Amino acid sequence: MLNGRDPRIDFFRGLALIFIFWDHVPHNPLGQITLRNIGFSDAAEVFVFLAGFASVMAYGKVMQREGYWMACLKILRRTWVLYVVHIFLLAMLMGIVFFANSHVETRDLVQEMGMTHFITHPQQALLDELLLRFKPNLMDPLPLYIVLLASLPLVLPLMLRKPLLVVLVSLTVYLLAPWMGWNLRAIEDGVWYFNPVTWQLLFVLGGAAAIRSQQAKPVETRPLSRQPLFITAGVYVLVAGILTLSWRWPQIHDALMPSVISDLIYPISKTDLSPLRLLHFLALAYVTAKLLPGDGWTRNPVSAQVCRMGRYSLEIFCLGVVLAPLADMLNAMAGDALAMQLLTATVGVLLMAALGAWLELNKRLNQASAK
Repeated sequence: MLNGRDPRIDFFRGLALIFIFWDHVPHNPLGQITLRNIGFSDAAEVFVFLAGFASVMAYGKVMQREGYWMACLKILRRTWVLYVVHIFLLAMLMGIVFFANSHVETRDLVQEMGMTHFITHPQQALLDELLLRFKPNLMDPLPLYIVLLASLPLVLPLMLRKPLLVVLVSLTVYLLAPWMGWNLRAIEDGVWYFNPVTWQLLFVLGGAAAIRSQQAKPVETRPLSRQPLFITAGVYVLVAGILTLSWRWPQIHDALMPSVISDLIYPISKTDLSPLRLLHFLALAYVTAKLLPGDGWTRNPVSAQVCRMGRYSLEIFCLGVVLAPLADMLNAMAGDALAMQLLTATVGVLLMAALGAWLELNKRLNQASAK
């Protein structure tokens, strides 16, 4: 039986949303401390994995309590909400980008955001928006989430009974997709930047982890230094971090990386979720889970606020998407001054935190009035 809510999941969802916002603001100095700078994976993997975890945890409980068809109905209702939010968010984002572009003379923000399709083919762009084929920069995670959540009813019953079988089937599809060229079409003969056919594996692994977290597990009494899997994962995370940092200095990278290995591992595809990215995220998640086995650390004021952001991930994500081009505009108007960059990055996170706090307060007020 699935039960309970792990505040660590909310915390890391909230942290991923902060990192996504910082990564989406060009030249943001705080973007230098996000996950993408210390390894092959980034906040996108965290977001998708935890989306799978939270979805299976939530709708698995609905299925066990109210039956399969009620779970399907609630999943599809949530998918429809995400779809409608995507349409309105894209319209709002285009308005903000066009406004910002009129105030920045040194750059073409419309082109940078991938919105020229709307200018050159406005009618086709509207149709492509409805079909999830027109996805400017910043918008890719939400359509991916829509497709993955819409497919959940197909695997949820088997996931609850035979999670390993679902993972094996998902892994097979993941391995075949790049070889077979499986992906969804985007505008102008393109494909989705986040290939749902490969990224579904991370979503499924998140769901399997949710089920595994509810099962009784033997207590590991050995210290971490004597656990081979932890040591292996830690070494991989460390090596990936060193290699990623070396990308900033090509001469150092070339000295560390023999051409034979370089030809073998590059390019590290984000579109198809390269195995190196996948393994890095899994290793990082395993090391983090081992180092933070309890949830007591989530109760301090800062962590609790991040948890609130994670509990309202859709609203916080949408706010981050809206704030990113505004922060970019203010930074550009100030000549990319360091003080302004730090100010916009910090104020943006504070606004996201304020929204999370307001939504939590509003929920409590509604619950109190219902009693």
